[in-house]
Amino acid sequence: MYPVWKVFFVTKEMSKTPRIRIPPEVRIYVFQRDKYQCQSCGKTTVETNLSIDHIIPLARGGQNDISNLQTLCFTCNQQKTDKIDPRFRRYFQL
Repeated sequence: MYPVWKVFFVTKEMSKTPRIRIPPEVRIYVFQRDKYQCQSCGKTTVETNLSIDHIIPLARGGQNDISNLQTLCFTCNQQKTDKIDPRFRRYFQL
């Protein structure tokens, strides 16, 4: 494990947020907040497998903040890759 100052320094230099495992309680909160529904196509957990996605990808400087997380189905998440969905620009200053 790196000391906190090294993680901060590397993160600032690379401007890419490090990927961390999303805690189970955060995953549950996001699924509940989004009503277990894909925020792109509208499919529910009954129809497809759902996943947690970063609205602004970590590779593009997005954060591991709960406000940057959304529920997407596997298909929509695969199609989005590391792109920024323009529908969410109103929530974030890009």
